Amino acid sequence: MSETINCDLCVIGAGSAGLSVAAGAAQMGASTVLIEANRMGGDCLNSGCVPSKSLLAAAKAAKNCGDATRFGVDGGAPRVDFAAVHAYVRGVIASIAPHDSVERFTDLGCTVIKGRARFIDDRTVEADGKLIRARRFVIATGSRVAIPDIPGLDDVPFLTSDTVFDNAVLPEHLIVIGGGPIGCELAQAYRRLGAKTTLVEMARILPREDKDAVDVVRQSLLADGVAILEGVRLSRIEKDRDGVAVFLQDREETRIAGSHLLVATGRRPNVETLGLEAAGVRYCAKGVDIDARLRTTNKRIYVAGDAAGGPQFTHMASYHAGIVIRNALFRWPARNRPAAFPRVIYTGPELAQVGLSESEGRERYGDAVRILRADFKDNDRAQTEGLSRGFLKVVATKRGHILGATMVGHDAGELITPWALAISQRLEINALANLIIPYPTLSEISKRAAGSYYTPALFSPRTRRLVRFLRIFG
Repeated sequence: MSETINCDLCVIGAGSAGLSVAAGAAQMGASTVLIEANRMGGDCLNSGCVPSKSLLAAAKAAKNCGDATRFGVDGGAPRVDFAAVHAYVRGVIASIAPHDSVERFTDLGCTVIKGRARFIDDRTVEADGKLIRARRFVIATGSRVAIPDIPGLDDVPFLTSDTVFDNAVLPEHLIVIGGGPIGCELAQAYRRLGAKTTLVEMARILPREDKDAVDVVRQSLLADGVAILEGVRLSRIEKDRDGVAVFLQDREETRIAGSHLLVATGRRPNVETLGLEAAGVRYCAKGVDIDARLRTTNKRIYVAGDAAGGPQFTHMASYHAGIVIRNALFRWPARNRPAAFPRVIYTGPELAQVGLSESEGRERYGDAVRILRADFKDNDRAQTEGLSRGFLKVVATKRGHILGATMVGHDAGELITPWALAISQRLEINALANLIIPYPTLSEISKRAAGSYYTPALFSPRTRRLVRFLRIFG
């Protein structure tokens, strides 16, 4: 006879969303069961944010070594020990893993079950031979790599974002299929670490992002030596000696041979094996159907993170966790309506976006928008550090209401935060224009862009006439 566990909350999936919900609920006094079929920490810890940013840090260090001569410092060309780089990446994962471990969550008061969960009715889940009956459930099963339908792909070995960090050998020539954030980040990182890299994209790289900002990233990738092929069609893939050959079809077929292949063409939610039909939960390939409170068609069951089918970011998963806890534990009708949702692409330079882009602003508001811009080349700290590539572009109404911001440049992911705050708190442009910022810092670029809102009025003929008039009074 199966063991039955009764609890307040059952969380399926121990990734970013599930761990946040489980930790919060347990510490607030709710009896909580956490179920995970694979590794604690999910994609973010094991194959996503943590290992990718660790690899990018190593690649950045190699880049900085090579660029040191422009400062009059000659340290020689960087010598990359890729096995040591791989060990560094695994070491970072290991250092963070205890925070996401079974032991920690058991200590918090959770019952942790390692096994695959499946609903057997509208309020019961089976996992590892146990039946879990809960007042509320949370589906936080994350996402997996979406594999494209390319002839021959199934017949060759290839890496994905889930497996690339298990690779301890520097590729001689890495071919990357997919020019989204993951593809661009990893293509540049491997190139900086010494691998020849070719990036293949059927449309244009980073298609969601501002074209002007993408141009800056593209030029940086090219300068690093990444070969970029955009607007091409893949006809087939074949084995080639010890590697692979990718065939591109245009007017005539082009063959590209490489030692390794990385497929980075997006992700899809993990929901098909949960037995959602038995629970009365409606879903499709894009994710689970949810309402504004993240409830499914079974109001006892919530969804958080990638399984919801929206933006696939760790910080969105954490945001979802807060909404779920407020609804499931406190019956507070919190809604999934982020006032400002920032995203960052961690290439060198970084590309960050919050709110509306220029094209989105013009499409929605037409001539009622103003585009404010400041360039890193006009920032004194950027000049001293040799970081003059990039710009900040702000979308505002003619009345000074901030609609969005796009930044491409060094540490753009850090520097976008004031604009996310301004949008979420409905601040006007003068809040940033009047802010006192230390000199010299990269942060001054925000003040400069905000201040440019007032430039036409401050230096207009009308202002000059006013100044001349006031001279009369001494």
